[in-house]
Formats: sequence, C-alpha cells, structure tokens
Amino acid sequence: MSPNERRSEELAAFDRLLTIMDELREKCPWDRKQTLESLRHLTIEETYELSDAILDQDLDEVKKELGDLLLHMVFYAKIASETKAFDIADVLNAICEKLIRRHPHIYPDETGATISADTEDQVKQNWEQLKLKEGNKSVLAGVPKSLPALVKAMRIQEKARGAGFDWEEKSQVWEKVSEEIMEFRELISPDSGQPVDQQAAEAEFGDVLFSLVNYARFVDLNPETALERTNRKFIRRFSYLETHARAEGKALHQMSLAEMDEYWERAKKEEKDIS
Repeated sequence: MSPNERRSEELAAFDRLLTIMDELREKCPWDRKQTLESLRHLTIEETYELSDAILDQDLDEVKKELGDLLLHMVFYAKIASETKAFDIADVLNAICEKLIRRHPHIYPDETGATISADTEDQVKQNWEQLKLKEGNKSVLAGVPKSLPALVKAMRIQEKARGAGFDWEEKSQVWEKVSEEIMEFRELISPDSGQPVDQQAAEAEFGDVLFSLVNYARFVDLNPETALERTNRKFIRRFSYLETHARAEGKALHQMSLAEMDEYWERAKKEEKDIS
C-alpha cells in the first residue's frame, strides 16, 4: 500500500469516528447528556490508563487507550460545536498553525526566513521565546497548576532551562543535591529522629526532591517514570510476600520483620532469575 493510499484510509477512519460521534450524540441517552465538565474526570482517567499501557510496553493496550483519548477529543469538539464555540476543524487547524508557528527552523515565516535550531536545546529555547511573543506573561505560565508535583517539578525545570536559566555542569547539580540533603538532616533531631521543626523540615525535604528531579533531568532520567517503576516493583514484591506467607499458613501481622525480609529477598531473587 502506498503512503497516499494509507493516508486515504486514515482520513476515512477519522471521518467514520466523526460520523459515529454525531449519531451517538443524537441517539444515545448517555452521550446526549454529557458536558465538557462531566467528561473531564473521565479524560484524566483515560490518560492515566494510557500511561500504564506505555509503562507496561503493551502496544495493543496503547492502541486501545489512544482510541479512547481520541474519542474524548472528538466528543469535546462535538459539544462545543453545538454552541458554535468551535468544531473539530477549528481544533485541528489551530494545532496545525501552532506547530508551524513553533517550528520556525522548519517552516519559513511570511518573509521566507527561518530560524536556526540545530539542537534540541535550541528548539526548546525558541519555543519559550515564541510562547512569550504569543502572550504568555511568564515562561512558567504554561505549567498546569493541577499537575502532580513530581511531574510539575520536571516541567518547571525544563521551561526554566528553555529560557537559559540552568546549571552548566552535572557536578554542580549533584553538589546542590548533597547540600539540600545536609540542610534537611540538620532539621532532624539525632535523639528522637523526628524533625525539630515540622514546617521547616517539610520545606527542606521539598528542596531535596526538587534537586533530585533536577539531577535526573541532567542525566536524562525521567523521575516520574523512575518512581512509578519503583512503586510497581514494591507492589510486586509485597504481593509475593503476602501470597507466599499466606500459602505457608502465616499472617503478616504475626511475623517479625526478619521473617518478612526472607520472603522479600526470595522475591528479589526470583526477579533476577527471570530477568
């Protein structure tokens, strides 16, 4: 199949989805009842389901979740078209125009001129400058307030880097991590092991996390992905502990930490054997 033939199939599939959306909005009681607000939490859920599928490297599930999200995008546009606010064509044309505007190193302006951008960092710096020209009052204005804190820290740092505000060397960032850890430790009582000032300790702990996110960025690690993989690893090993202890007639609340640690080490060993 030629690229042109495949493009025709893609357009036909999208047209089919639009037609089905029109029919559902007219004929289905549930679809007819939905609003932008009622769909919002469902869209968030679908986004997390896509994230899970990506982490699981389950491409069939990724395909399914992409379809669910695409349906939501079409649904929002359909609802908006009923009040003549915008329709799906407006949505698609707007994103096309933004992509062209945000890539001046590829698409020339009205004078035929392009901007040089040979590296990823140069592209990001251009983006932030263009966003300011488009009306953003701050480089950080585009960071959603409701983002999870770990993801938000990463996005804040990326945007600051795009504006040229960043460390120069990895070693500087690691020194900052060490400094923040020491400042946090100074707020922990050596006698009780508890914070001497709860609010100050929380602030310093936040600084530790923020600096670690910064270092992760410098060494090309995604802290959100890294933490989620650790979460899953912990769940997997704890489930092993629960399952095998139960199979051997033991209850966790009656086991010592040393006994539980034996199962934990067995879980780790089995993971290594499998890998």
